[in-house]
Amino acid sequence: MNGKMRDSGTKDSVLVVDLDGTLLRSDMLFECFWASAARNWRTPIIAAKALSQGIPELKRALAETACPDIARLPYNAEVIAHIEAWRAEGGKTALVTASDQILADKIAAHLGLFDEVFGTEPGNNLKAERKAEFLDNHYGPGGYIYVGDSHADLKVWSRAKAAVTVGATGGFRAKVAEVNADVTHLSPPEPFFLPILKAMRLHQWLKNVLVFIPVMASQSLGLESFLQCLLAFVAFGLVASSGYVLNDLLDLGPDRAHARKCRRPMASGRLQVPHGTVLFPVLLLLGLGTAATLSATFLGVIAFYFLMTMSYSLWLKRKVIVDICVLAGLYTLRIVAGGVATGIPLSLWLLAFSMFFFFSLAAVKRQAELVHLKSTGQEKAAGRGYGLEDLPIITQIATSSGLLSVLVLALYINTPDIRENYMSPTYLWGVCGLLLFWVTRMVFVTHRGKMDDDPMVFAVTDRTSQATFLAMLTLAAGALFL
Repeated sequence: MNGKMRDSGTKDSVLVVDLDGTLLRSDMLFECFWASAARNWRTPIIAAKALSQGIPELKRALAETACPDIARLPYNAEVIAHIEAWRAEGGKTALVTASDQILADKIAAHLGLFDEVFGTEPGNNLKAERKAEFLDNHYGPGGYIYVGDSHADLKVWSRAKAAVTVGATGGFRAKVAEVNADVTHLSPPEPFFLPILKAMRLHQWLKNVLVFIPVMASQSLGLESFLQCLLAFVAFGLVASSGYVLNDLLDLGPDRAHARKCRRPMASGRLQVPHGTVLFPVLLLLGLGTAATLSATFLGVIAFYFLMTMSYSLWLKRKVIVDICVLAGLYTLRIVAGGVATGIPLSLWLLAFSMFFFFSLAAVKRQAELVHLKSTGQEKAAGRGYGLEDLPIITQIATSSGLLSVLVLALYINTPDIRENYMSPTYLWGVCGLLLFWVTRMVFVTHRGKMDDDPMVFAVTDRTSQATFLAMLTLAAGALFL
């Protein structure tokens, strides 16, 4: 059977529904862990201490430490519809889960779909064989129809009157059919790799082009330096993606409350939180391994970058102005890493320009969030330290910092280095004018609510920005060769 409701003759059986991965496109143990970690950096220590006493004690400790917003969890709409149809025909339902009883009660109260609720209690992890024994004792062998999703549920299906699978692959469906001939399949499996790629935010790797800036500025782009920059680009991409996954894990609550971010893979449930929890360290190790092939110094730089992103995700993003400074610093650190990877000394002029320029872009990012906040009628940004009253100040910071970056560039054009390295440095004044236009326009676009969450990504896809950058490159080439 495939998603069809059985006849009324089966209504003497209870429809027993699992929670993690079945009713919910997530896992409450991991949900509670990351909800707690977002509030308290000591969560891993608390979890390890509780785990030493057993898995049920870990589940209870996390359930008592932090609970995610029950109303915004990624529920499986097809499973809910199946339960509602069962109840509409007079059938009884029960939520029986390995998640802690506290959480099971809260979810059942929110949904209002279950006649009974049973979850894990300290000393009794209601999973696999123990769940099967509990259901047999409570409803009688074959007195229930079980809705589940994992290999641990095979023990239950083998004793149930009928089986309902959720998100099962072809191979797993065959295994279920071996233990129970009466099977219904709900929610076909979703593509696994696409949500992973989306969670990695590969489009954000565009920021890592900044590692090429030192060789471009010094006009020394050879094959060796190009390969070094390419390795640095990949290393930063992998470590940055690891940071993005970590940030999404810590921001599950605020993301689900956000109009656009709620569609992110883990917030929406397309990539389950346990998978994201594994993906985060795997990407980090791959990135650090790639960095180690360049030099110990570069490995140190990228390790520092990751520590800063972790500090930002766990704490600093909630600190007013500090968060903008950190974001600007992370941009600039990519340029520093490019110099370290290739052994090219960095100009103080380049560092000064990047400091003001990226401080402006980081402020634009916060400005965009506050403008969106205003359009939705909210007063305070979730998970941030800003409110609507801060919008004028953030806009001023974005504007003034951007203009200061143009001033630094203008002063640099008058230095002896420029006259030695460029045949026609006068063309560079045109670059100043275009940059002045672009920075000002970015603030205006953001003010009008047309900016994406990330100004760098917006700039790459925006036609006006593309034309402006092309004109800048043309003028820079003219300064070099004409």
